[in-house]
Amino acid sequence: MSMSRFLVTGSTGHLGEGLVRTLLAAGHEVVGLDVAAGEHTQIQGSIVDAALVASAVEGVDHVLHTATLHKPHVGSHTRQDFVDVNVTGTLNVLEAAARAGVRSVVFTSSTSTFGRAMTPAAGEPAAWIDEDVVPRVKNIYGATKVAAEDLCELAARDLGLPVVVLKTSRFFPEADDRDDVRSSFADLNLKVNEFLYRRVDLADVVDAHILAAQKAPELGFARYVISAPTPFTRDQAAQLALEAPTIVRKLFPDIMARYDEAGWSMFPALDRVYDSARAQAELGWRPSATFDRVARQALDTGEWRSELALKVGWKGYHSEPTGVYTS
Repeated sequence: MSMSRFLVTGSTGHLGEGLVRTLLAAGHEVVGLDVAAGEHTQIQGSIVDAALVASAVEGVDHVLHTATLHKPHVGSHTRQDFVDVNVTGTLNVLEAAARAGVRSVVFTSSTSTFGRAMTPAAGEPAAWIDEDVVPRVKNIYGATKVAAEDLCELAARDLGLPVVVLKTSRFFPEADDRDDVRSSFADLNLKVNEFLYRRVDLADVVDAHILAAQKAPELGFARYVISAPTPFTRDQAAQLALEAPTIVRKLFPDIMARYDEAGWSMFPALDRVYDSARAQAELGWRPSATFDRVARQALDTGEWRSELALKVGWKGYHSEPTGVYTS
């Protein structure tokens, strides 16, 4: 990609900082916008402020829109807060970008948008989650992210604004929010397991965003699931829901032997598998953090994260303690 000027919304957050660091290292010009102050944020304010957003996009080639209220905010913010930030804020970004004639917008969404479609009934195969799965709303976070995705498509169709939506899986370093999971698995063991089906490294998410910004003009509009490549196939979904360790041991006998030595364990069953094959094929995305590579790194060093993820560090979601998601 030729040298460009980027606006990164949410530049103080996990992904926002990762994007700014990477873009600056590649020689691009970057403007960061965030409601919270930070080293990589030049404009402090909310995307709910339409005038502020309009000013921020002036002279910009590409917008990487990561600013959002997250799932951990469900317990601390109102539903109206979610609508204001995730829906109205996204509309502000899209309309300002269209007026300014930017070359592309990349919107950071989430696999959480699939909601109840990710949880099969007892006895059913693991849900195979790709771009063709229809979301079934579960909470206000997912509902507002789905609405924002639809606004992205509308802006592409009606305004001619090239937009790519990236539905990212987990990449945060914080502990799992489920009490039973935290009590059953060491955090490192849990994180590595998730690379089989529902996690991705921050550096790979950053790469996907930059590729999407480059590809958006020729795509017009597209949605992609962004998750580490799964080693599983659709025809294994039923077995994964019953005896996931059996499949994993067949695929990775050496790694599972090291699991045994370390006292680690695999989840007994998987309820879903995120399939990012379309993003790999159409964006040319080549995620480096695969399960086998991450597992070996974690078992060797005690660390699962990439160099970029380590630099960005642990940010949390709240300024005051709110359970497992603290800053």
